[in-house]
Amino acid sequence: MASEDFRQTATVVPSLPFDLSKDVLRKSSLEARKAFVRTLDDGHRAILEQKLAEHLTSLCANAAVVAGYSPMGSEISPMLAIEEARAVGRIVAFPAFSDPAKPFRFLSGDPVEPGPFGFLQPKRRAPVVEPDLILVPLIAIDGRGTRLGRGKGHYDRALGHLKKTGAKLIGVGWAMQRLEAAIPSDPWDIPLHGFASPDGVEEFA
Repeated sequence: MASEDFRQTATVVPSLPFDLSKDVLRKSSLEARKAFVRTLDDGHRAILEQKLAEHLTSLCANAAVVAGYSPMGSEISPMLAIEEARAVGRIVAFPAFSDPAKPFRFLSGDPVEPGPFGFLQPKRRAPVVEPDLILVPLIAIDGRGTRLGRGKGHYDRALGHLKKTGAKLIGVGWAMQRLEAAIPSDPWDIPLHGFASPDGVEEFA
């Protein structure tokens, strides 16, 4: 079926809340994401996730170590892209906590063990790696690469060092998670290099 049949709107909500504080924006954007995903049957969702994987192919091909994430709830899954990267010889990795109070590290291997905060992570004895491409989950993102996450700061604490060493940080989501409005930014926020969705990859200046 033609891809335009499933093309998504470019904004999270038809009209954003007047109060664009992070907490208000996070809540409205998360509710909008859940509402969008409820409109998808399994077949449509699979088509969109396959399109995401196709758009990520060239980025993964140019990386030696590709980091993904184990999707939760209404998050789009990057697993097809991760499996394709593995199939062409790339090392794949996922976030893993050894201590919930400390920044997570990326471990090589599949997310097979329950970790804190409800997501799966590789076995704790898996090798620690430093990815050069990191696929980052998000609730929303703007045109400056400002990412709105769950508000705990886990990714910001983990990505700062990796960005300085040259890792490419690509947010991943449904196309409707790309906001036209600017997301409020704090000094500790780590801007991303781009945003990938089933509609394509947008790289930020």
